[in-house]
Amino acid sequence: MAVTFSHSLHSSTLSLLPSPSPLPRSPLTKPVRAQLKPMDHHDDLRRKFMEFPHVSSARRRLMTDLMSTMEDRLGSKLLPCTLPPDVRYFQNQGGNAEASLYIRSGEISSPIDFILGSWIHCKLPTGASLNITSMSGYLNSSTEAPNFVIELIQNSPTSLVIILDLPHRKDLVLYPDYLKTFYEDTRLDSHRQSLLNLAEVNPYTSPSLFVRSAFSPAAAILAVEAEEGRMDEILRDHVRSAALEVMGIWLDRCVEGEGREVGEKEKEELERRDKSFRRKTIEVDLASSFPMMFGEQLATRALSFIRDAFHV
Repeated sequence: MAVTFSHSLHSSTLSLLPSPSPLPRSPLTKPVRAQLKPMDHHDDLRRKFMEFPHVSSARRRLMTDLMSTMEDRLGSKLLPCTLPPDVRYFQNQGGNAEASLYIRSGEISSPIDFILGSWIHCKLPTGASLNITSMSGYLNSSTEAPNFVIELIQNSPTSLVIILDLPHRKDLVLYPDYLKTFYEDTRLDSHRQSLLNLAEVNPYTSPSLFVRSAFSPAAAILAVEAEEGRMDEILRDHVRSAALEVMGIWLDRCVEGEGREVGEKEKEELERRDKSFRRKTIEVDLASSFPMMFGEQLATRALSFIRDAFHV
């Protein structure tokens, strides 16, 4: 999910989000069918998510390659997506904001808690559009290894914020071996450094202290300013390869690697930290931004399924 975008954008952008038209009252347990398009088949819904509409072909290829690679590698470790159709794709009554969610839980014996992908498109009153594409992999407490996240946030054709990281799940000062295993030995920081070598790319500092604390020291949190053609070139020739390599590290070292045994006390600590982070993510980001775009009813329904996946 786009779990960091409201604190990764300037407040001036958020103030431009359109106010949704009120929806007729109906029980939240029932789908808001007026907002749906007739896509009840599993494959049709997955195709809708994998379309990643409203973004360039280079960005679409980046996201589809990442999702396909993750699903192919994880294979039987994942259960099918069970989200209802009106949560897998929804739009507000005015038609100026739409989104797609895709969540697959991990098989009970796997270290995967769940994977989550999403795209959000919102037309702004200025004539510009806010387009967010994101993908995350969350591990459960059977392992202490980091999670995976990539998020691309764009509110103009020439401006893009990129977040690419393996967010840590343990304190890096208290556990220096954790830092060495997942960040130093994997040379994770080299991907951030290589992207920063491009003239159009600069570090991006989120205005949120929570967001800054959530990511690792090797996180690529970057702002790209480039003309449309050059933007596509950067995505195609540089960001795509970096993202696939970071995902490869996560799959090889975090999901399939031989991690050390996690004791019961450590499991409790991991679960407490994971739950606190996920709850905070929803409270400070999605709980405020979703109602602004989709209205209270649609937002509440979508957020209830995200909370279920997050176990909060």
